[in-house]
Amino acid sequence: MAHRGIIRQALEYLASHDAVRPRPSFHRAVPRSCNRGSTYARHISGADSPHASTSSPRTRNPTLKTIDLVYFNAGGGHRSAAIALDAVIREQGRPWQVRLINLMEVLDPKDVFRKTMGMEWEDLYNTRLARGWSLGLAQELKFLQALIRLCHQGLTSRLRRYWRRTKPDMVVSLIPNFNRTMYEALAGARPAAPYVTILTDFADLPPHFWIEPGQAQHFVCGTRKAVAQARALGYGPSQVHATSGMIVRPDFYQKPRGDRRAERLKLKLDPDRPTGIVLFGGHGSKAMQGIARRLKDTQLILICGHNSALAQRLVAMPARAPRLVVGFTPKIRDFMHLSDFFIGKPGPGCISEAIQQGLPVIVVNNTWTMPQERYNAEWVQENRAGIVLDSFKNIDDGVDEVISRLPEFRARVARIQNRAIFEIPEILERIMSDARTGKHPEPRHSRDLEETRTHTA
Repeated sequence: MAHRGIIRQALEYLASHDAVRPRPSFHRAVPRSCNRGSTYARHISGADSPHASTSSPRTRNPTLKTIDLVYFNAGGGHRSAAIALDAVIREQGRPWQVRLINLMEVLDPKDVFRKTMGMEWEDLYNTRLARGWSLGLAQELKFLQALIRLCHQGLTSRLRRYWRRTKPDMVVSLIPNFNRTMYEALAGARPAAPYVTILTDFADLPPHFWIEPGQAQHFVCGTRKAVAQARALGYGPSQVHATSGMIVRPDFYQKPRGDRRAERLKLKLDPDRPTGIVLFGGHGSKAMQGIARRLKDTQLILICGHNSALAQRLVAMPARAPRLVVGFTPKIRDFMHLSDFFIGKPGPGCISEAIQQGLPVIVVNNTWTMPQERYNAEWVQENRAGIVLDSFKNIDDGVDEVISRLPEFRARVARIQNRAIFEIPEILERIMSDARTGKHPEPRHSRDLEETRTHTA
C-alpha cells in the first residue's frame, strides 16, 4: 500500500540522516513555590500548545531534576496525556523541570519529512482515522514495527546523542512501538536515569507494542489486564505500578460551572431531552455521518475536531431533534456536562473522559476497530459501563437501551473512580527517590529473556 512506502521512507530517513542539533519541544521549570492554580488552559492555547513553534532550549536548571515526557501526535491522545501530566505536576508544585518532547521533532528536527512528503508522518494515521480507514491497521502495525527494528541502530544512535546533550534525570514514555529504541538510547547516554513507560491504552498489544521484555525499567498500568501483561513478561512488583485508570485531563475533575438546563437553552438544545455526545477523537470520523443519519430523532452534540469538512456535512444533514455541531474545542468537559450518554470509538481517552463525567458509553467492537482498542470495548462490558455494538448500523437500538436504563448505567459508571492523573506524579517521585539511593530495576537473565521473546513472538 502507498502508506507502507511512505512509512518506509520516513524511518529510513530518520535512521540514516544526521541533522542539526535536535531540540526539545518545551522546557518548563517547576519550582516548589509555583502557582498552584489550574494551568491546563494555558497548556492548550498560545505558546504552551504543542501546535506552537518550538524555541531554542533554555538553560538547564541544575537545582531541579529534569523529566522528559515523550509523546507524538498520532491520534492526539499521547500528546494530551503528556500535557495533562505536565499540568498536574506543575499544580502539585513538584521540584522538577518538565520537558514535553515530541519524538518526531527529535528524530527529524529539520522537518525534512514534511517538506519532502507534504505532510507530517502522524498525518498518515490521523487521516485514516478521519476517513474511517481502519481496516488493515493490524498488518500495517506489524510492518511499522519491523521497520523500527530494521532502523533500530540509527534511531537509537540519534536519541543517544540527544540525551547525552540534554541530560534528563528521568525519561517517561507515553507512546508505543519505540520503547526498546528509547530505553537503549537512554541507557547508553544516562545509565542512572530511570526509564518509565506509561501505558495510555487499557492494555498492551504484544509483541513490541507497549511492553518490551528484558529491560531494566518501570511501567505504569491503568488496568488489571495491563498489570498482568507486564508481570507475565517477567517484571516484578517494584517495576509495575498500578493506577486506578487512564490519564484524564485535570479539568475533568473540577465541578461543573453554570446551570445545565440554562446552558442547553443557550445552545438551542431541549433542556428536557436525553442528549448524546458523539466524539471520535481530535479528527472526527466518517462514521459520525451514519450515526447522525440514523438518529434523526435523538438530540446530539457532535464534536468534529479538526475535521471542518465533516462539520459542514453534518450541519447540512436534516434532523427532527435539536443538534449542535462543534469543531475543534478545548471544552469537551463542558459539552459532556450537557450530555447524558457518549457515542464514539472505543478510544482510551474518550471512554475515560466520558466515565469521569458520569456518562455511560456506546461503542463498537468489530473488524474495523483498531487492534489496540479492542480490549477497551471488552473493558466496557466487564465493568458494565455501557453498550458495545457490533456495528453503528444498530446505533438506534443501542441508544434506546441506554436511555431506557439510564439511571442503572449512570449508577454503575459512578462506581468507577479514576484518580490516575494525581497518582502518577507520586509514582514518579518514588522511582526518582529509589534512583537517588542507587536502587535500580535489573533486567532479566538473558536466558529468561530469550524464553520470553520466544513465548511472545
